Amino acid sequence: MGFSAHNLFVTVGKAISQHTCPIPTCGVKWIGTFQPVLLNFFREDRGAHYNAFTTVANWRAYGSIEYGGLLYGQKAHSLRSFIDIPTKTCEGFVLALSIHPEERKDLESLARNGWKLVDPAVVACTPARYLDFIRGSKVEFGIAKSGYVAARCGWFSDRSVCYLASGRPVVAQETGFSDYLPCGAGLFSFRSCDEALEAIHCVNADYACHSRAAQAIAYEYFDSNKVLSKLMASVH
Repeated sequence: MGFSAHNLFVTVGKAISQHTCPIPTCGVKWIGTFQPVLLNFFREDRGAHYNAFTTVANWRAYGSIEYGGLLYGQKAHSLRSFIDIPTKTCEGFVLALSIHPEERKDLESLARNGWKLVDPAVVACTPARYLDFIRGSKVEFGIAKSGYVAARCGWFSDRSVCYLASGRPVVAQETGFSDYLPCGAGLFSFRSCDEALEAIHCVNADYACHSRAAQAIAYEYFDSNKVLSKLMASVH
């Protein structure tokens, strides 16, 4: 990994080095941080063009591994467990999903269960289009890589931060991030389909309130000025 060439190590897996996280530290002292986000980019609100729960994702990214008897897998492994969510609610679900066309079985299952797929190379191909897709969404429905879920590493997506900063509530699969971020208003974590459906119901019960709470979380925890100041103090 080239660790010997460095003397400071920073991670957005806030739980790494904690007793709740089984990931080896490799003898390294890790400094946990939130992602720094330039919040000014997200202030403009153009309305929910998609009127749907959305996200931007890769079906598969780097390879899966097994460690300590657990599979640390891909987003594909996680989403399959929640694939029938659209059939249990009247909400629309739109995925800007990078998935190989030969994944026919999964593509058929996604379509059969009501997921609408759009091409991220079109709707999120530039920073401006990426922001437009997020700001045009109603809520993010965030599925984490199964490896992050299994590890309970505390990872939270910078993509989800962009939703929050845009005043878009986030319903995200639990990775341990709820130990570090307030959940229940604007941001919800879920482990099961029932918890996800409950979060969807809560968001819809008072969308305006959760929209304001979402943006407040972004400004409190992810403002680049705050995050980078704290990080620089930690590594000084």
